[in-house]
Amino acid sequence: MSWPITVANYSLSFTHKVCFEKFSTRVYYGDRIAIVGRNGTGKSTLLRMLAEANRDLNSAHIPQTITEFENLSGGERFHRALSQALGQKPDLLLLDEPTNHLDRRHRRNVRHLLESYPGTLVIATHDRELLESFPEIIWIVQDGRVTVFRGSYTDYEREAELARQSLLRREALLKREKAALHQNLMREQERAAGSRAAGERNIIRKKWTKMAGGLKKARAEKSRGGTLQALGRKREDLSAQLSELRPPEIIRPRFQLDSRTVGAAVLVSVRGGSAGYPGRPVLSGINLDVGPRKRLALTGPNGSGKTTLLRAIMGETGVIREGTWLAPPPEDIGYLDQHYENLDPRRSAVEIIAEANKGWTAIEIRKHLSDFLFRKNEEVRTAAACLSGGERARLSLAKIAARPPKLLLLDEITNNIDLETRRQIGDILSRYPAAMICISHDEDFLTEIAAEKWDVPIGPFFSCL
Repeated sequence: MSWPITVANYSLSFTHKVCFEKFSTRVYYGDRIAIVGRNGTGKSTLLRMLAEANRDLNSAHIPQTITEFENLSGGERFHRALSQALGQKPDLLLLDEPTNHLDRRHRRNVRHLLESYPGTLVIATHDRELLESFPEIIWIVQDGRVTVFRGSYTDYEREAELARQSLLRREALLKREKAALHQNLMREQERAAGSRAAGERNIIRKKWTKMAGGLKKARAEKSRGGTLQALGRKREDLSAQLSELRPPEIIRPRFQLDSRTVGAAVLVSVRGGSAGYPGRPVLSGINLDVGPRKRLALTGPNGSGKTTLLRAIMGETGVIREGTWLAPPPEDIGYLDQHYENLDPRRSAVEIIAEANKGWTAIEIRKHLSDFLFRKNEEVRTAAACLSGGERARLSLAKIAARPPKLLLLDEITNNIDLETRRQIGDILSRYPAAMICISHDEDFLTEIAAEKWDVPIGPFFSCL
């Protein structure tokens, strides 16, 4: 196959929404392209469509969720997959959220690697640092179409803000015109009503003959009718312009993570603890205390055992623990892992929330899902396996919030979500009243939720890839 790659009329739609239609462009060798857009707009599918349409090209595609290498951490899985992909020396490299599970050092290494990669690079990402480091072309998936912007992400944001401000000014102007038009229409209708009443009175008083009065009335009504029709058409035109120009609605969901029973005692206490798997020790020398309102951020390199520590606190049967461990029972712990394994992929949002809180009525379930942006019938009845990464993150939080826990465990919760949703989650979790232990490489997020950092004790078992 020769360059450039032709993208011809790519379309993606579901029963409940249109993601994009008739997207056409050309991709040249050496292009640096970033795909951006809110969760659920079809960015990952667009990457897959590009990969499948160019199988005869030497290409490599690393998806968002890597199912191979199940004994490795998320960051280690990506490193292994990227090493295998680059070993093929592909001309086209397609990456879906490549920095999701990486610590700061590995994120920096990946950026340097991508900056020196000679082929064509297409990345779907919400990582601001990555977006600001290399792309020359931005594909924006929004409002049912894909728009191509040539320039840096900073340039795109600046122009997008200017366009938004222009839309807001145009919207305000149209609203003023529409309000003035409404007042004119009301006055015209009042004048018409007054003229009809005066005509009737004149006929009654015999100032006009009945025939002359009828002719005058007909001419007046015709004139008024034309004026009213003209005003009505203008009002419809203004309404149509407002509908087209109005900026997209920013929905701010209410995440009801309000723990009912915070308690006063220490929730987690570990003394001389170790944790690992059969034949594979991971952590040792763990000494940890977590109070009822403590919020802790586990820090350490990829593969150092942060996720293993969370699983040990939950008492998972596959994790071997030694030492003294005190932790709440599983029913008092809310856990969101980085692969959303708390969701049954075959079940819909309605079914998942109904199971989480068996006492809720159908109306209460829909209200709860609405708070988490699941509002249409098609959305709440779609199987979890068919949801985007960000949608699964929201549904996982909704499941946890359906029965507020005493202890909340979060493993890379800001992965896979767009920047707006990340801000929403950060705002709500900053007000969460109970204990929280989280894993995140997002420094801004950790600052926002005021999490105290706690270094995972790295034992002799650790080896950095």
